[in-house]
Amino acid sequence: MSVQVTLYTRAECHLCEEAKAVLERVAADQPFALEVVDVDTDPDLAGQYGLEVPVVLIAGRKRFKYRVDEERLRKLLTLGNDGKL
Repeated sequence: MSVQVTLYTRAECHLCEEAKAVLERVAADQPFALEVVDVDTDPDLAGQYGLEVPVVLIAGRKRFKYRVDEERLRKLLTLGNDGKL
């Protein structure tokens, strides 16, 4: 079973684009289920996150805000696949 990763993002957000690029690069050799959510499509999410995007959740837990560290992401995904996340 693959780990669920959620990226909260919005249009015109360069950090969001960078975060998505890191996620896609890692997914190429360490597959996971990625859901990309535009916070501006949901008033509740827009209110919750405001300008604090990107935010990355792994297995439902907030793990990154603004920048995604590729090495840490890989470690967290490995932990998630082992059921330890």
